[in-house]
Amino acid sequence: MDDGKPTGPKAKWWSRPSTGRGVPSGPEAPASDVTPVAPDTSSDASPAQDESPPGTGTEPTVATDAATARADATVELPEPVADDGGTAQADAPAAAVVPAQARHRPLHEPDAYSTPPYGGPGPWAPAPPVQRPVPTPAHGTSLPPQYATAGAGTTAGGYAQHPPHEPHTQPQPGPQAQPHSHTHPAPPVMAPPAPAPVAAPAGERPQPLSSMWLQYDPWSAPGQPLTHHGAAPAPRRRRGALLIGALVLALVSGGVGGAVGAYVERNGGMTRIELPQAGPESADRAPDSVAGIAARALPSVVTLHVSGDTEQGTGTGFVLDEQGHILTNNHVVDPAGTDGDISVTFSGGETAKATLVGKDSGYDLAVVKVTGVGGLKPLPLGNSENVQVGDPVVAIGAPFDLQNTVTSGIISAKERPITAGGEKGDGSDISYVDALQTDAPINPGNSGGPLVDSQARVIGINSAIRAADTGAGPDGGQAGSIGLGFAIPINQGKRVAEELISTGKATHPVIGVSLDMRFTGDGARVGEKGQDDTPAVTPGGPAAEAGVKPGDVITKVDGRRVHSGEELIVKIRAHRPGDRLELTLRRGGDERTMTLVLGSADSS
Repeated sequence: MDDGKPTGPKAKWWSRPSTGRGVPSGPEAPASDVTPVAPDTSSDASPAQDESPPGTGTEPTVATDAATARADATVELPEPVADDGGTAQADAPAAAVVPAQARHRPLHEPDAYSTPPYGGPGPWAPAPPVQRPVPTPAHGTSLPPQYATAGAGTTAGGYAQHPPHEPHTQPQPGPQAQPHSHTHPAPPVMAPPAPAPVAAPAGERPQPLSSMWLQYDPWSAPGQPLTHHGAAPAPRRRRGALLIGALVLALVSGGVGGAVGAYVERNGGMTRIELPQAGPESADRAPDSVAGIAARALPSVVTLHVSGDTEQGTGTGFVLDEQGHILTNNHVVDPAGTDGDISVTFSGGETAKATLVGKDSGYDLAVVKVTGVGGLKPLPLGNSENVQVGDPVVAIGAPFDLQNTVTSGIISAKERPITAGGEKGDGSDISYVDALQTDAPINPGNSGGPLVDSQARVIGINSAIRAADTGAGPDGGQAGSIGLGFAIPINQGKRVAEELISTGKATHPVIGVSLDMRFTGDGARVGEKGQDDTPAVTPGGPAAEAGVKPGDVITKVDGRRVHSGEELIVKIRAHRPGDRLELTLRRGGDERTMTLVLGSADSS
């Protein structure tokens, strides 16, 4: 059935026939389908031409050059592309038509519907657009030898060439080839003569010089590179130099920024800031001020470091005379024992070795001496009888080994009976003190230091503190001050120090009785029996001569109430041996008053 499709053979536009391949045979096209083309003439070759008038039914045959003709097949070149105005120029030789009987039969049957790739293109499939070749190839592209002698106006393939002054224009599509029709073609238009094409080497056929193949043809033979007309492209600047420059700039900027930031941070800005401040003043202070008192007392205060076989400790002392005698507490030097080491550090930082002169545990006082030290400044002694409650006082010492520490307060109470010590268990280390109470902060290390009045005179020797709860610190050591400090009155300290310097031991005043320390009533009761079943009242002693008997309860000493046996001992030891005392006692419900003279007992 005829679907209106042409029955003659048509060019297969999707394939490129090569030399040596057989052309499929098919029904012969009518003569009206062949358009004769006038060949170009040249000096080298003049191909023969045989034209047939349209409508005769015969196919015109054109003889080609002997160098390119083959007996079994001929090369069919594409028709010249129509230039401006749609007029086709015959710049290439006419195509040679091979007789139908010389064509090879394909291995497959012809497609009745002309479906590619087996059938020919139908009238509904127009020929693809013809691309204009780029006149000037890319820089450095080799020109194939077969196109080296092409004319100035045309390429070797017969295509027109654009003028050289448009090197970078993109290829523009030319007029599309019209599909075959059954109408008679127009007479051929004769083109100006053009140079004869160069015969292609054996086995190859010349290709149209298109922009694609000029830019890159891997199968073409190497040749001379094409030159690019115009100015040479400017060399690209190396990006490495720019990158290095950017890095250097970043490093320099970072360094400068860091320096500026550091300066601003340390100096608070780019400008210097000065805060208002008082100018220099005189260092002199009022003599009765804390600063004035400390300035006068500090040169006479020392710090003691004591070490023995099993113990060591730190305390404070003060200079008594220019001979190097220093007064301190007994419990400060007690860790040294009989052959321990005692080191003295003065307020200016000088150090010296010290030796023990004498000590007394009942008064908790001791005297040491340094030798070979000049310029000693003794601290003046006051009178503890003149002290009144509320008087300002200053405490100086080395709490926790922080030497030259100054604290201040007032006298909180007088004649405060206290006992300290008792760690040995036999009572031999218990001290009985009729103390001065102060709220000036006193801490461990202040022991043995001076408590001075407003004229920098010693009125007491700092000896004990009352700590909160058990008196133990969080690390098991002695706790710090809670405002309850106690000092041995300097009047008692002076007498004991004089005895220790003179004889190496101190004497204790006694009345010659043994007290019942288990008595819980008000007052101090004389015991029924003494130690080791000895008499409670020493025969021939001060109490026996005054008429005191076992079982009597002493309630007053010199008119002041006594509430316990410890308090009676404190009151007695506040006096010197040989002092006269007035005792008030109760016997069988009757109250009596007696006078006696204190005796003396050596310290053990």
